[in-house]
Amino acid sequence: MIIAYRQARERMIQEQLVSRGINDPRVLRAMAKVPRHLFLESELWDQAYEDHPLPIGANQTISQPYMVALMAQALELRGAERVLEVGTGSGYAAAVLSELCAEVFTVEAVEELALKARTLLSSLGYRNVSVLVGDGTLGWEEHTPYDAVVISAAAPCIPRPLLEQLKTPGYLVFPMGEKELQTLVRIRKDTAGIREEYLCECQFVKLRGRYGWED
Repeated sequence: MIIAYRQARERMIQEQLVSRGINDPRVLRAMAKVPRHLFLESELWDQAYEDHPLPIGANQTISQPYMVALMAQALELRGAERVLEVGTGSGYAAAVLSELCAEVFTVEAVEELALKARTLLSSLGYRNVSVLVGDGTLGWEEHTPYDAVVISAAAPCIPRPLLEQLKTPGYLVFPMGEKELQTLVRIRKDTAGIREEYLCECQFVKLRGRYGWED
């Protein structure tokens, strides 16, 4: 069974990632290593490495593998960074990020998801990931500044606290736009100011919080 999941990840790498432009070898190694199926309920394990999001409870989803890889690649991590993730969800993206940087600080608004992710990440040996229950749009000020910030939910605009907690230079990657369809945006913050780059269209669950969508 373990071999079957490893083979499924290898197919995922070639068919979903490499073929669509994911070429950072560190990201590809991380995606090949993290057992995505373990971040899902067992009845969904047979779909774990398919090219689509899956439910994780509380009206939330685990993003498709390609989107997780694309966002990780866009951060241009080299190994020594401290990264803030907003929207822990299942913990899968945090696990991938933990393979790429020194420390991951991830914030989840839904307590049941945060506690479950914290327990799972710890049991799988991801010691460089810290999980907080709270409003992720406010960031996690205790550990600022961050070399990179990623938001795993759709925001109507740039959450200002996250930009303030980002180092100069640094990247903020997140989906932004309408509730049903967004654009994946990469913000580069440097001494010259703020620059936006649009990566692709995407569809995420809505970001909740002070700087997210109203309920």
